[in-house]
Amino acid sequence: MQIYMVGGAVRDALLGRPVNDRDWVVVGATPEAMIGQGYLPVGKDFPVFLHPRTKEEYALARTERKTARGYRGFAIHADPGVTLEEDLARRDLTINAIAQDPEGVLIDPFHGRRDLSQRVLRHVTDAFREDPVRILRVARFAARFADFSLAPETLQLMRAMVRDGEVDHLVPERVWQETSRGLMEATPSRMFELLRECGALEKLLPEVNRLWGVPQRAQYHPEVDTGVHLMMVLDMSARLGASLEVRFACLTHDLGKGTTPAELLPRHIGHEQRSARLLLSLANRLRVPNECRELAEVVAREHGNIHRSAEFGAAALVRLLERCDAFRKPQRFDQALLACECDARGRGGLQEQPYPQRPRLLAALAAAQEVATPEIAEAARAAGAEGPKIGELIQQARIAAVQRRLFPGDQPISDSAA
Repeated sequence: MQIYMVGGAVRDALLGRPVNDRDWVVVGATPEAMIGQGYLPVGKDFPVFLHPRTKEEYALARTERKTARGYRGFAIHADPGVTLEEDLARRDLTINAIAQDPEGVLIDPFHGRRDLSQRVLRHVTDAFREDPVRILRVARFAARFADFSLAPETLQLMRAMVRDGEVDHLVPERVWQETSRGLMEATPSRMFELLRECGALEKLLPEVNRLWGVPQRAQYHPEVDTGVHLMMVLDMSARLGASLEVRFACLTHDLGKGTTPAELLPRHIGHEQRSARLLLSLANRLRVPNECRELAEVVAREHGNIHRSAEFGAAALVRLLERCDAFRKPQRFDQALLACECDARGRGGLQEQPYPQRPRLLAALAAAQEVATPEIAEAARAAGAEGPKIGELIQQARIAAVQRRLFPGDQPISDSAA
């Protein structure tokens, strides 16, 4: 039995990056031998075991044979005769096909160290074409390693896989899993740019793909192209350390611009409502978690009003807070404001601009939250008021509180904005 550290742990150590998880491959062993040494079996599709003490994963060396379309269409072969090189040959990229023995000696049959030094993402063998998930994984690695280029032959192979219909057989869970991981990388724009370049984005996220080439008003968008703007927004979300929920909201906030009728370009009137409908369709298709879906809907529907909120008086601000459900979910409202900040700063030449709407709206929310709603409701009921009238009195009190906080010394304003 020989044990080797493999994959990302070896790669990241060679790059001088932190090693968070270590994976191991075991050559010359059987499941019975592993169990006999105290390893705990956990693999469903092939023999994987947890170390009895460290709980790290140890997989038996294996080969794969394509049996059907999609990423599940494989027959797994694992026995003591499978060699380390045969196991490494089934991996996706050369930089992930390097092993290290217990003495620290590197085994690198596919020249992964060369590609690390040259900053190249390159597939290991032609077996890459058998698993469409690898297209998504390569795109995700491009988002992680922004200074790496994609080998031309790997791009051509990915394009061929798309033409052959392999990506059509990806299940929604895996598409979302890889997309969400890519969104959380350092340069998420590269994932979507690479998927677009190989043709996979049109298949997997057509609502996003159609944004390229769509013009916007240069007055607000110096970068003009909606797809270019979206990539800048995503990278701003990474720069600001945004959560997955915020980054997904950034990805989907402008989907409606891809369906703006030609006669309305470049103004995109009503794109917010179209964006909200399209993102819900996308979220349903990929089975996106509710937390991501709900925040994205608020951002898609209200980001224009949030951007314009500096023009609103107290009444319009309270109505905006109500539509965003900010009183019940203040943390989600703060996330929505961060997504809007990413949108505002994800524009040509505006990356360093402040976004005063965010602190102003948080101040408005804080003022409105100070209103003692139970006391107002109790007094109203004592005076014979019921549901809608009580809600109206609470809203008026909140408007007055926001008026005092944000417009001190001004007369109350009656406005119909927002």
